[in-house]
Amino acid sequence: MPAPRVLISDALSPAAVQIFRDRGIDVDFQPDLGKDKEKLAAIIGEYDGLAIRSATKVTAKILEQAKNLKVIGRAGIGVDNVEIPAATAKGIIVMNTPFGNSITTAEHAIAMMFALARQIPQADASTQGGKWEKNRFMGVELTGKVLGVIGCGNIGSIVADRAIGLRMKVIAYDPFLSPERAIELGVEKVELDDLLRRADIITLHVPMTEKTKNVLSAENIAKTKKGVRIVNCARGGLVDEVALRAALDSGHVAGAAFDVFVEEPATTNPLFGHPNVVCTPHLGAATTEAQENVALQVAEQMSDYLLQGAIQNAVNFPSITAEEAPRLKPFVALADKLGSFLGQLTEASIKGIRIEYEGAVAEMNTRALTSAAVTGVLRPFLQDINMVSAPVVARERGITVEEVKRESAARDYESFIRIIVDAEDMARHAGGTVFQDGKPRVTEIRDIMVDAEFAPNMIYVRNDDKPGFIGRFGTLLGESGVNVATFALGRDRPGGDAICFVSVDEPVSDELLRKIEEIPQVKRARAVRF
Repeated sequence: MPAPRVLISDALSPAAVQIFRDRGIDVDFQPDLGKDKEKLAAIIGEYDGLAIRSATKVTAKILEQAKNLKVIGRAGIGVDNVEIPAATAKGIIVMNTPFGNSITTAEHAIAMMFALARQIPQADASTQGGKWEKNRFMGVELTGKVLGVIGCGNIGSIVADRAIGLRMKVIAYDPFLSPERAIELGVEKVELDDLLRRADIITLHVPMTEKTKNVLSAENIAKTKKGVRIVNCARGGLVDEVALRAALDSGHVAGAAFDVFVEEPATTNPLFGHPNVVCTPHLGAATTEAQENVALQVAEQMSDYLLQGAIQNAVNFPSITAEEAPRLKPFVALADKLGSFLGQLTEASIKGIRIEYEGAVAEMNTRALTSAAVTGVLRPFLQDINMVSAPVVARERGITVEEVKRESAARDYESFIRIIVDAEDMARHAGGTVFQDGKPRVTEIRDIMVDAEFAPNMIYVRNDDKPGFIGRFGTLLGESGVNVATFALGRDRPGGDAICFVSVDEPVSDELLRKIEEIPQVKRARAVRF
């Protein structure tokens, strides 16, 4: 197979370029290409991977031309410059590097606190301007102050740790922070209103979402302690800038330090010009160490995905480690094919999909397997669906997806997957496993035991278990010139319901299916393709 091709369209460390080459990936380093949308769109179809920073804007228009693109790697945490829904719809993994600049960003927030508390930028400008205004710049100590951290995730927890080292009292508002994790960090978990009421300094470390937009609104700013100082090194839009300016002008807020703004590049802003405001041009990740770290990290992540199928720090798909990928691969195929089989049998609207994992597979990364199962079920209805887009598509269509895990597997298999598709007319289900040869097999259909390998072209027949069916069926296939590769049979009891699952060498015509259904014992016949 030819080596994967990766395009780097922004300035990235030469060490990252070397990582791609050392891993056997064909890399094209064009650090200024991201600024030219037309040229990027013209050549993007040649590449399997795209490594970017903030300059490249990966729009839906560009993605339309990305015929071979499998992964976009953003060296940094923010993916605002990638149209993720469009990438997801095309099955393109979007990765970021959320940890490469965590320390740098946290340190910048601490530095902004010091600058704010001691008015360092203002004092510097005054002193270098030939003034000696020692009495003008009366600061405050950080020791003993209450720091309110909004968002105590990766970066917020580092800020909390550094603040505790400065002998600050740290309180944190984060709905996802467990009491145990709060104790481990040495912070007090509080509700937002309590934080606003108690904090001397507030620092924000949350992503920008509909729920976090203007988390410090005019109403919430009014709830803060008089003389509070506010630091934002996370995302523009978390604070109502106009409301904050009014609070600064009134003296309710003693000062603000911002590294991020609603509109960037920020050439004008309501906060600019206020004597108690410190501003920097989005420098949170701007250190030599951070830029090197995120570049190396994105190169490693993209290489692992293109070469091994490992997925790390994807914003639109569950993570799969390099160790998990080889073991998951046959079960991904099993889940996809079981889902596809059931989807091809289903004509009515689908209400829900239930995936049951039993035995060793229940301990695996089932989120990836569930995505494969949903993809298989929906593919007969939506040809362009893929493992990345399937969960989103199911959710948009109101299809419930449920996972069930059991420690022991059915019928003594080491691992077993069963999929139940709940449709408007009836529920359909099938199950299977992966044998030691690594090949997925269907071993249960409608509670009837079978043993069939999946093949590109198959015929599924439901019939009454009565003499004469097999002979007539085989004769009909022979008369039609259809060669049988494998033949799997199963029944619930002698003379009861039976199924036949046959793999054949070529696609089955509608005319042949019609003739099969004319056999007296046959209830239903369907051509199935994988």
